[in-house]
Amino acid sequence: MISKGWEKMKKSQAVQLIQELSNANGVSGFETEVVRILQHATADFTIQRLDAIKNLYLEKKNNLSEGPVVLFDAHSDEVGFMIQAIKENGLLRFLPLGGWVPNTISAQKVRIRNREGTYLPGVVTSRPPHFMTPEERQRPLTIADLTIDIGATSKEEVIETYKIDLGAPVIPDVTCCYNEQTDLFLGKAFDCRIGCACLVDVMEELKEETLPFKLVATVTAQEEVGERGALIAAKQVNPDLAIVFEGCPADDTAETPEMIQSAMGKGPMLRYFDVSMITNPEFQEYALEIAKIHKIPVQVSVRSGGGTNGMAITQVQGAPTIVVGIPVRYAHTPHCYVDFQDYQAAKELVIQLIKNLDADKIQALVQPLSKEWNK
Repeated sequence: MISKGWEKMKKSQAVQLIQELSNANGVSGFETEVVRILQHATADFTIQRLDAIKNLYLEKKNNLSEGPVVLFDAHSDEVGFMIQAIKENGLLRFLPLGGWVPNTISAQKVRIRNREGTYLPGVVTSRPPHFMTPEERQRPLTIADLTIDIGATSKEEVIETYKIDLGAPVIPDVTCCYNEQTDLFLGKAFDCRIGCACLVDVMEELKEETLPFKLVATVTAQEEVGERGALIAAKQVNPDLAIVFEGCPADDTAETPEMIQSAMGKGPMLRYFDVSMITNPEFQEYALEIAKIHKIPVQVSVRSGGGTNGMAITQVQGAPTIVVGIPVRYAHTPHCYVDFQDYQAAKELVIQLIKNLDADKIQALVQPLSKEWNK
């Protein structure tokens, strides 16, 4: 029987990892800091390797040498920005990496990496209201209206003193906090650092399990700019089944009641559809059946937007794939909420799903028509 002290220690470790990953610098293409944290967190129970795009591959140490392959995936990158130009007055123009709404960016603190690898503070600025025309006050902000101010007064100072060049990555300057009473996190980058943490936690829980298949995990780069790392990883791993861990946008503060399908605090969300993929219906049904048997709270959704690494994975060999989304309020903004109870429910769902998988079930999911065809 697991003691309460052990459970408390495990929770403390999970909370610490979630905060560490949230605070890490890791916009698309610059995920090294995140990868290093994950390498350290999984060193005792996985075999690790990296590829050129900064994908991290993790394999159970007691894996089968052959047989069906089940893939876990989460992406390491976060939405951010890249310096595009330096104005003569020292202000920095930038482009978004990933999907942003401009009015969530203005007046936010950011960190810019200089050519020495140091992250320097700055603030996103727009034209002050004192100098705006009535028309400018009414017009919605665009990225082109925004610049980053690091305190410099000239282009030369930016380059020579601050050592900031074109192509420098930029992230929100936010520190994650956790409320023990409410079990809520407030921080940045939970899309998909909460998924990364959950993947690690599940892999650790399964480290002593003897499974009738190979279990491989990938933490993939550049999801926010087109699922690039996942496409490469899927070709490398060639999975038979895949489970994608995600930090999915919570809709409980944005939608009418009948449309709420990913509320914070109601468990992980399993989508039937988004604009990037149709979830394999047999695998989805199996996951929901497991949730029902083990009384794990889950939500289901049909999404009119969004996309995940599931698209890239299914496009390689058509592996049945589900997405286990942990609801994130205000995803793709500098400040996001996540409920630790949703994290725990997602973790338990995947653990039970894996423990109940066998070769026959995998075969049935991979070839759902074979039984009817052979009748």
